[in-house]
Amino acid sequence: MDIDSFVAEREGQWDRLDRLTTRRRLTGEQVDELVDLTARVATHLSVVRASAHDPLLEARLTGLLARARAVQHGSGPVLAATLVRFLTVAFPAAVYRNRWPALGVAVAMVAVGGVLAARVAGNPDLADALLPPDLQRAYVEHDFAAYYSENPAHDFAFQVWLNNARVAAICLLLGVALAPLLLVLWSNTESLGVAAGFMVAHDRADVFFGLILPHGLLELTAIWIAAAGGLRVAWAWISPGPRTRGRALVAEGRAAATLAMGLVLVLAVSGGLEAFLTPSTLPVWARVLLGALVWLAVLGYCTWFGRRAVRAGETGDLQPAEREAEQPYEAAV
Repeated sequence: MDIDSFVAEREGQWDRLDRLTTRRRLTGEQVDELVDLTARVATHLSVVRASAHDPLLEARLTGLLARARAVQHGSGPVLAATLVRFLTVAFPAAVYRNRWPALGVAVAMVAVGGVLAARVAGNPDLADALLPPDLQRAYVEHDFAAYYSENPAHDFAFQVWLNNARVAAICLLLGVALAPLLLVLWSNTESLGVAAGFMVAHDRADVFFGLILPHGLLELTAIWIAAAGGLRVAWAWISPGPRTRGRALVAEGRAAATLAMGLVLVLAVSGGLEAFLTPSTLPVWARVLLGALVWLAVLGYCTWFGRRAVRAGETGDLQPAEREAEQPYEAAV
């Protein structure tokens, strides 16, 4: 690309956008012009990044876009406005539109886990083959409960958060391949099902559910939502509908990224519950009640804001003006 010709042809548009960003007040026509020029300059920047490799020009256009978008967001801080939109529109919309796939994943995991637990609890030979009897006794009488309290709470919370974030990331990022997603779901279902089977077989079901439910309701829900997001990306590849396969994958990938960022926060909350509430000295009913209240609060938040956002056409994807790579090249000329 001839960078000098590229700059000469578009310099006027950049100068005009720069002037609009410095005005204290804009008319309706000027606002429309600013939005249009912002989209054009976003396209110019993507072209420069892909072809020219000119760091000075990239810096100039990036700064210009930042000022233009600040004007579009109003006088408040852009970061605050973006964060508010993410928490009240983008993330809840991404969760809400995945509610039915997530419910399907939940039903499947609970059903398979229940079958595994029943098999282990009802078949002593199978249980002994999985774990020798002396180790089973140590597990159900000490090791299972000790897992939640043997490390400092803040270290344990961070460890749990990292592990669950890794599981969610595999579901979202590798979901398009299906096999990694199914493998990680099976691994988690198998672990829970076998553990439940051992505890039930030794009449410790109350201990199992008393330790799992306070944090597990929210933690497992986050994993189910992540799995649903990964399945949606895979389905975009299998059946893109009226979109091209590439556009479908890109759009669903961006929505999956929104899910990933929001689930980081949800999993941080569940990690805190697992580290501080689950091993606490509160009665079992109180721990389960508090965990359930937090779980219902998160579900209520996602449902309340998500329903409104989806009805308004939101999917968790970026706003049109932010999708630089989707701006047609013709708009840049």
